[in-house]
Amino acid sequence: MTQHASMTAEKWARFDVAQQILMIGNEMNRASSLWEPERLPSLRRCYERVLRLVDLTIETRSRRGLRRELLRWRDLVAALYIAPRPERDDHVAAFRCLLQLHPVAAKQIPHVLP
Repeated sequence: MTQHASMTAEKWARFDVAQQILMIGNEMNRASSLWEPERLPSLRRCYERVLRLVDLTIETRSRRGLRRELLRWRDLVAALYIAPRPERDDHVAAFRCLLQLHPVAAKQIPHVLP
């Protein structure tokens, strides 16, 4: 994984939690268009980037409740990542859950999800 590889916890911590969730959401949105079988490697790379950004968020956030929810959410994405063929409905459900973690991010739901 090269994208976000140079992102340090210190740099990531400069963003507020809404921005972090929206940036993770951006990767999930990018993954939303990669459902053709030949694009599976690109889909997996999106999930790798999502996992990297979630890990940075967990590392830099001190609110225990948020960290707990992000760790639970991370399990959803990890399951998508290792699935032989991820299900689109599972992806959409995980994406919706992510955006619901913050009121600012939740405002994007009507614009990016069916």
